[in-house]
Amino acid sequence: MAEGEDRTEAPSARRLEQARRDGNLAISRELGMLAMLAAAGAAALASLPSAVAALARSMAGLLGNLGQVDVARGGLRPLMRSLLTHDMMPFLPLLLASALGTLAIGLLQSGLSLRPQALMPQFSRISPLSGIGRIFGGETLVEAFKALLKLGAFAVVIWSCAAAAVPEVGRLVSLDPASMLGLFGRLLFRALVEIVGLQALIAVLDLGWVRWRRLSKLKMTRQEQRDEFKETEGDPHIKGRIRALRQRRARRRMLDEVPKAAVVITNPTHYAVALAYDKGGQGAPKIVAKGVDEVAARIREAARKANVPLVPNPPLARALHRLELDTEIPHEHFQAVAAIIAFVWRQRRSGTAG
Repeated sequence: MAEGEDRTEAPSARRLEQARRDGNLAISRELGMLAMLAAAGAAALASLPSAVAALARSMAGLLGNLGQVDVARGGLRPLMRSLLTHDMMPFLPLLLASALGTLAIGLLQSGLSLRPQALMPQFSRISPLSGIGRIFGGETLVEAFKALLKLGAFAVVIWSCAAAAVPEVGRLVSLDPASMLGLFGRLLFRALVEIVGLQALIAVLDLGWVRWRRLSKLKMTRQEQRDEFKETEGDPHIKGRIRALRQRRARRRMLDEVPKAAVVITNPTHYAVALAYDKGGQGAPKIVAKGVDEVAARIREAARKANVPLVPNPPLARALHRLELDTEIPHEHFQAVAAIIAFVWRQRRSGTAG
């Protein structure tokens, strides 16, 4: 790469695929947080009323029997154990929903890509120097700025929910437990909707930022693009030399077929087409060599050395040159080619061919 060359080119498909295999993915943490909140909120709406009711009954029983508990002898311990195990079980769906929601959105963002090697320790991550670099690096400052903005936005939403709930608080003293739980449920639902909505907006913005930042980091210089092209498609100069070598080999094989030809039809200077014909066979004459200019001259030279007759016929030579090698003469040229081959055979019988 040239010194100081800017990364201005979009990353190639190969670079993006390599980054994906290396674990460099556009994963938004805020999208994971949204999935966790949404899943927990849905689970809460479904299970929270019964969970709160069960917890209220347990707390009422605990407080009602508190005077009979021998605290000094550890009598409170079984009650607390029951409260934390049996009575808190209705809240378990919230925890499971949060965990599953976060896991699901993480897998979707990564394209269901699992990398066990990511669990292996990387000593570069625990290096003090690299740690200091990460702390004072630009990425940390950006993340800190994003966290401050998010904290401010949530503070505004929570303040709005609290301000809307203040007039309802005064009614609590006149409500029975069922109505009180209903009021709490409505306030909680409103707060949940506003918080999830705000988190959804933050997640969309963060996902766009993460994807843009990843593509920016993966941008390539023009030299990197050229190097990658050479690796994947091959060096154009080397490919050109290989192509020329193959053409020379094909031409040499073609010239080796000229001595086996029955006749070479010429332009007479620009075109040359060598035809082979098996007198005892069933097929038509076949093109075994063809060329123009320099290649035509070499075909004529090989024909003279092998005493293969050269017959000038410019229209027929040009027409036959348009056909592929190793193809038989089509019907429209049978008469002209047959006349030439018959002429060559007569010349050979008379001893004047060539």
